[in-house]
Amino acid sequence: MRINRRHWASVAAPATLALLAVTGCDSTSDAGAKPAATPSPTAVARVCAQPEAGPAKAPAGAVTVDPGVVGDLAAKTKNNPPNTTFWLRPGKHRLDPDRYAQVIPKEGNRYLGAPGAVLDGRKKNQYAFGGGARHVTISHLTVQRFVAPPDEGVVNHDSADGWVIEHATIQNNSGAGLMAGAHQQVRANCLRGNGQYGMNAYKGGGRISGLVVEGNEIVGNNTDDWERRREGCGCTGGIKFWAVDGADVRGNWVHDNRGTGLWADTNNNDFRIENNVLEDNDGAALIYETSYNAVIRGNKIRRNNWVEGRRQAERGDNFPFATVYVSESGGEPRIKARTDKIEIYRNVLENNWSGITLWENADRFCNSPANTSSGDCTLLVKDTDRCAEPAIAKAPLYADCRWKTQRVDIHDNRFVLDKSVVKCAAKCDRMAVLANYGTYPDWSPYQGERVSEAITRKQHNRWHDNVYLGPWTFVAHDPSRVLDFGRWQATPYRQDAGSTFRARDGG
Repeated sequence: MRINRRHWASVAAPATLALLAVTGCDSTSDAGAKPAATPSPTAVARVCAQPEAGPAKAPAGAVTVDPGVVGDLAAKTKNNPPNTTFWLRPGKHRLDPDRYAQVIPKEGNRYLGAPGAVLDGRKKNQYAFGGGARHVTISHLTVQRFVAPPDEGVVNHDSADGWVIEHATIQNNSGAGLMAGAHQQVRANCLRGNGQYGMNAYKGGGRISGLVVEGNEIVGNNTDDWERRREGCGCTGGIKFWAVDGADVRGNWVHDNRGTGLWADTNNNDFRIENNVLEDNDGAALIYETSYNAVIRGNKIRRNNWVEGRRQAERGDNFPFATVYVSESGGEPRIKARTDKIEIYRNVLENNWSGITLWENADRFCNSPANTSSGDCTLLVKDTDRCAEPAIAKAPLYADCRWKTQRVDIHDNRFVLDKSVVKCAAKCDRMAVLANYGTYPDWSPYQGERVSEAITRKQHNRWHDNVYLGPWTFVAHDPSRVLDFGRWQATPYRQDAGSTFRARDGG
C-alpha cells in the first residue's frame, strides 16, 4: 500500500459556521461579483468536547460488564449467544495482558458504554474488537491506548461488514483507531490523536461498499508522523480510503491532523463528500487519487496545507501543492456510480496554501515501475498483463491502462486568499491543471507532452462560474506555465468562463 501523493519527478515520488453557496458570476477581471446566495449553516461536529452520554442504566436484557474484573468483556462475549447486548459499567475496563487479547464479537452484538466507560489497552493490547462477525454495534464507549501495528486498526480490526460505530471516542491508539467493512456506519464519533489514521478504510482481499461517515470529529491524527518515518509512504491522514465503492462523507469536522485530512487513494468510486468543515490540517484538506466519479460540494475548507505546502516551497519545489488535490482521478461513465464525473462545487476555500490542482503523472500506469499503487491496475482492465507492449499503444488499452484526470467540473466555488494571513510571498496562490513530461519506461506510449496536452485541453476538465478574491495565479500544462487570470481565460486554455476575479479583495 505504498502510495506517494507527489508525482512530479521523472521517478514518481509520489459552534456554527456558514458555508456560502456561490452563484454564477460575471466574467472579466476585477468586475463586481454577483451576491452570494443565503448562507447555508453547517454545524461543526464538536464531538470530542461534547460527547453524547451513554445509558446510565443497563437496558432490559443486557449483560452487565464489570470494570473490576480483568477480561470480563471478552469472556462474557465468548459465553453469550449472538445478538446479545452488553452494557459496560462506568470505569476503566481491561483485557487480559496478552498482546493479542481482544473482544471477538458475535453477529448482531451490541456494546453500549455507560457514562465514563473506557476500554483501555494500557499500551499492552494491540486490538480492541476484531473477528469477522457482521452487524456489530459499538456506541458511547471510549477506546484508548491500544498499540495496533502500522496499517492495522484497533476497532473492527478485521474489517467485518455492517458494523455501526457511533457516539464513541477512539483516541490515543497506535496505527488506525478504526478499520472499515462494507456498509459500515461511522456516526458522531471522536477519532482523536491516533498514531497513524483516525480510520483506515481498507479491506484486505476485497472492496468496501456503502460506507457512511457522518458527523464525526476527526482531529490530531498521525501523531507518529509516518510520512517522516517512511518518506513518501502515502500512509497517513485523518481518514484514508482504499478501494471503496460508494461512500457518503458528510457533516464531519476534520481538523488539525498531521498530514492530509481526507485521502481517497486507489480505485475508489462514487464518493459524495459534502457539508464538511476541513481546516488547519498540515497537508491537503482532500486528496482524490487514482479514483473515479465523485461529488465534492458544500464544504468549508480553510487554513489547510500551510505546513506541507510551505515546506516544499522552501525546498525550491515548483510543483503546485494544493489544498484539494485531484491526482489521476476523473469521471468515468463506464463505471457505475451516482455521477459520471468529478464535480467540485459550492465550496468555500479560504486562506489555504493554494487551491485545486488537477494532475496526471505521464509515467504512472498499469505495469509501469512508476505505478506506486502496489501493482494495482485501473478498474477498466481486469487482466493487468494486457497493459504491455505492443497492445498498450493502441485502443482500447491506450486509454484504459492509465488512471486519467478527466471530466472534472469545478464551478460555483468561492476562493479567498489573503497572503498576510497565510504568511507567504509566493507559491501559495495557485490553481493548476498539469502533467509531467513522459520519460519511461522505454516502452511507454505516453512519452513526451502527450499527457500534458490531454489533461489540459482534451479531457474535459473545466473551471467556470467561480469567485476569486485575492492574488490568484494559474498553472497549465506544466509547472513553468504560470498564467494571470486573463491568459487563463483566453485561448488556448479558455478556463473560468463566467467567473469573477478581484485580486485586491483577498487582502
